[in-house]
Amino acid sequence: MPLQDLTPELRTRLRHVERTVGWFVMLAAIILAVGFGYYLYATAQARGWFVTKLNYATSLDTAEGLHLGDPITLMGFPVGEITGVEANDPSKTYGVTIFFQIRTPYWGYIWYDSKVREDSDFLGHRSLEVLKGVNGEASAFTNEFGKLLVLDHRLAHEEYNKLLAGLKELPANKAMAEESISNEATSQLMKMIKANRDEFYTNAVHAGYTSGINQKMHNYYWIPPLQEPALSDRLASVATSVQLAMPAILGLTNQLSAILSNANVAVSQLQGTLSELNGTLAQTRPTLTNLTLITDNLRNPNGSLGTWLIPTNLAAQLNETLQSARDTLGSARGTLDSTDTNLTKVATDLDLTLQHLSDLTSNLAWQVSVNTNLVSEISQTIVHTDDLVQGLKREWFLRGAFKKKKSEVKAPTH
Repeated sequence: MPLQDLTPELRTRLRHVERTVGWFVMLAAIILAVGFGYYLYATAQARGWFVTKLNYATSLDTAEGLHLGDPITLMGFPVGEITGVEANDPSKTYGVTIFFQIRTPYWGYIWYDSKVREDSDFLGHRSLEVLKGVNGEASAFTNEFGKLLVLDHRLAHEEYNKLLAGLKELPANKAMAEESISNEATSQLMKMIKANRDEFYTNAVHAGYTSGINQKMHNYYWIPPLQEPALSDRLASVATSVQLAMPAILGLTNQLSAILSNANVAVSQLQGTLSELNGTLAQTRPTLTNLTLITDNLRNPNGSLGTWLIPTNLAAQLNETLQSARDTLGSARGTLDSTDTNLTKVATDLDLTLQHLSDLTSNLAWQVSVNTNLVSEISQTIVHTDDLVQGLKREWFLRGAFKKKKSEVKAPTH
């Protein structure tokens, strides 16, 4: 029905409905545009579209399992993505070069000693992880003037090769290990870079490190790989090893089967030996019983071994003898004690007598020394006494007292 055929009231209602639908469609379009804009912003922020990114590269034997846009991880979270894969010259050590970008500020964790590790899962998907540096100098940094500087890895590697060759030519380093010489060369290179930053670092923006990859310009920082066999390769290697070892395993199982058979025979023989031992034990049980009785008697004082060796009457006599000996020893000890006491007393008295004698002789010596005529007077006294005795012998009433008895003369024997 044409619009002009409608009544004015219907035309008014229709205009209100059209206006409402128009507002609804406009609101839906605005919401859709805002949502799409937020999606673009979130995606750009997640992928680092609005931040500065530096070009990096590494080399691998193969790019199997790696694709453009795959994330690059650092310390467990994504910091960039793969931007290109190029095949190397056949004369090169590695087969391919993987180019990727690292967004700010994560290049500050990548130093001269950083490496790229390759990981894989059971399904063959591979990923790259940049290992955080611990020694050396940073691959890129922002100076005090706000300029982004990046390390010229090619120049640093050339200086490293020169230092390494010079250290190897030194006679003192002939006996050193290759790793020790390499560490010394790296240490000297880091000191050289720190002392000459202007020579080894270049402006990243001017050198094109923040733009697309250009191999002729070499506008990327190369990181050496820490390549390990993929998990699938390792599983295949394990399977191959198991397959090669299967004949030996089968031979081992055959040997185990033979050993078990021999063990069964040995067990049967052992059972027979145990049966013979049981019979022997049954025969020796009476002997063990008698030994038990003997040991019980030995533990009993009335039937112990001492009573068997020394009878009761002999034990009583020995007790009496020992008692008598004990008494004798007591008496002897008492006698010795008394003798010791008497000897001590006699020695004490003798000591006193000797002291008196010493005093007497000392007095006598003193008298002699004082009276010089004492000896002559004593001599005269002795002479007069002898004369007196001789005179008394001549008196008749005293002669009998001085007569000598005649000794009996014995008859000579022939």
